[in-house]
Amino acid sequence: MQILHFEAVGQGVEPPQTFAVRLASVDRRVIAGTLSGTLGWRPKNNLGAGGNLVTESVIEVKDFRKTYGDFVAVNGISFAVEKGEIFGLLGPNGAGKTTTLESLEGLRVPDRGEMRILGIDPTHQIRKLHHLIGVQLQTSGLPASMTVQEAMAFFCSYHGLAPQYELLDRLGLGERQRTQYGELSTGQQRRLALALAMAHKPPVVILDEPTAGLDVASRVELHAIMRELQKSGVTLILATHDMAEAEKLADRVAILLRGRIVAAGSPRDLTATGAGMTKISVRTEGSSLQAGGVSFPAVTQQTTKDEYAVYYSTDPGASVSAVLHHIEDQHDHLIDLRVERPSLEERFLEITDGGSR
Repeated sequence: MQILHFEAVGQGVEPPQTFAVRLASVDRRVIAGTLSGTLGWRPKNNLGAGGNLVTESVIEVKDFRKTYGDFVAVNGISFAVEKGEIFGLLGPNGAGKTTTLESLEGLRVPDRGEMRILGIDPTHQIRKLHHLIGVQLQTSGLPASMTVQEAMAFFCSYHGLAPQYELLDRLGLGERQRTQYGELSTGQQRRLALALAMAHKPPVVILDEPTAGLDVASRVELHAIMRELQKSGVTLILATHDMAEAEKLADRVAILLRGRIVAAGSPRDLTATGAGMTKISVRTEGSSLQAGGVSFPAVTQQTTKDEYAVYYSTDPGASVSAVLHHIEDQHDHLIDLRVERPSLEERFLEITDGGSR
C-alpha cells in the first residue's frame, strides 16, 4: 500500500482541501487519473521527473530471494514500509526474518530482487546506508571491557559526531557511563544498543528482538522509547517472536513462513480473519456450566481452565445470551464473564500450524 496526496479543487471547494488516498500496488497512475478526471481531484506533488510516482515509502522490498546452497531462506517476498510506521516481521525460527534484516542492513547480497531504504541500495551504497539506519541487534558484539561511555564515543566517531552522552541519561544509563559492558544487566545492554542505534539520529531504525529476555519494567520502558521515536517521524522495522509486543506496537505486520509472506496487514485486520472465533470465559458460583451435555449456539469448542468454562464462538452475541439464560435457569450466579477477540498470537499459530502441514 502507498499513499498519494490530492487537492480537491473546483466549485464549492475554497480553499482547496488536501486528501491522502491509500492505494494498492496496482497501476497507481491509472487510478490517479481516474480520481482526477471523475472527481476533480488534482495530484499534489506525487509525480516526479519523467512522470515517475513519488511515494512516502521509506523501505521497499521487491521480489527478494536469498539462498544458501540448496536452502531457500527467502523466496520472492515484497513489502513496503511507510514513513513513521512501525512494521513487524513475524515468523518462527528459520522463516527468513534475520536474512531479510541482514540484507536490508547491507550485510548480505540478494540473489534476486530489489531493496531500497530511502532510495538507497543497501548492496551497493553501504556508506550512505549506514548514515540512514540505526540497528539494534540481539547481541551487540561490544567487548566486555568497553565502558558505556567509550561505546558511545566510538560509535559517534564513526559518524563524525560528538558523543551523544545525553542519550545515555535519557535511557537510564547516565550513572553507568563508566561501567564495563560485561557488567551491565541484560536490560541495560539492550538500552545501550538502542542508544547507539539512535546516536546519529537515523530516519530508520531496525530492531531485532529488542525486548527478548527483558523484565516487564524494562520492556515497558523500551516500548515507550519506540513510541517516542515513531512520534518524531522515525520509521521502525521490528523482528520479534513476541506476538503481544507486535500487536501492541506495530501498525502493520508481515508473517513469514518458509521464506514466504503468508499473511500481511494490521494486527486488527489479521485477527479479524481466519477462523474468527471469539473466546468467552465464564465463572459461576455453582457448577451449572460443568455438567455434561450442556451446549450453546455458535460454540465450536469448549474447555475448562482453572475455575472458568471457556467457549470458542463464531457468534458471541448468541453464545453469551444462551450462557446467561442457562445460568439463570439453573439458579446459579455469575461471578465473572470475559469476552475476548482472538489475539495475534492465536492467529499466528493458526497460520503457521496450517502452513507447516
